[in-house]
Amino acid sequence: MVNRAEVREFLASRRARLTPETAGVVSAGGRRRVPGLRRDEVARLAGVSVDYYTRLERGNLAGASASVLDAIARALELDQAEQEHLHDLARAAAPARRKPATTPMQKIAASPVQHMLDAMTGAPAMVTNTRMDLVAANELGFALYSEMYRGSLRPANHSRFIFLDPRSHDFYPDWERAANVNVAILRRDAGRDPYDTGIAALVGELSIRSDEFRVRWAAHDVRRHYTGAKSFRHPVVGMLELNFQGMELQDAPGHTVTVYTAVPGTGTDEGLSLLASWAATERIADRAVQADEVPR
Repeated sequence: MVNRAEVREFLASRRARLTPETAGVVSAGGRRRVPGLRRDEVARLAGVSVDYYTRLERGNLAGASASVLDAIARALELDQAEQEHLHDLARAAAPARRKPATTPMQKIAASPVQHMLDAMTGAPAMVTNTRMDLVAANELGFALYSEMYRGSLRPANHSRFIFLDPRSHDFYPDWERAANVNVAILRRDAGRDPYDTGIAALVGELSIRSDEFRVRWAAHDVRRHYTGAKSFRHPVVGMLELNFQGMELQDAPGHTVTVYTAVPGTGTDEGLSLLASWAATERIADRAVQADEVPR
């Protein structure tokens, strides 16, 4: 993944979605040759020269100040995730300080993090990395995502499951939303660390094997994903409507712990109890851990 190309395509795509009317730009009239705003209009809104903005959009963010990036973000009406992504791209555009490398998968088993997960007996909890691998989970977490372990690819990976496994269309009642969110998170993480060859390899694999992924990746959408609600259609217990909260692990960079909870007294709350009973009977956690120990 080339940073200059990523910068160019991201800024151009954000500019193309705006119109003079929505941005409050007085147009000179006549036929417009580009979709959305022109570069000179963005430059005027941001308070920078046309030449300078053109240089930025061509991929040269190195040296751009935070105030300039914020002005560009306001001009392009970027949301918080997009603004953070722009700053990430600028940091990545600085002279390289390290060689491409894959962020190592943390050993969570038998660690304090795993002990924390196991202590959460009433809520599914799991750890994922920037490549969307499911690195660790408690028993309910493995049970919730048991469908991911029916495939042969290891480690279990959310992106591969969504785009390469037909079962995902049943598992996610709103598959389109799940797919959009997954790619937007992956795009954000790719912008944060363009040196991670593991992310690059995953993006390359999915781009080749999935038209659905390739179209979404080309959209350059990014998303923050720390809290919200998700729906699942579990093959054993049926529909689950869960709230989630995600927190980055400070001692394991690139890893996030996510906890899912149900509103007490609801059908989903009862469904989690049934899921826990099924997981204990089927020894889902043991089977998932053993599956991840199989060499790739």
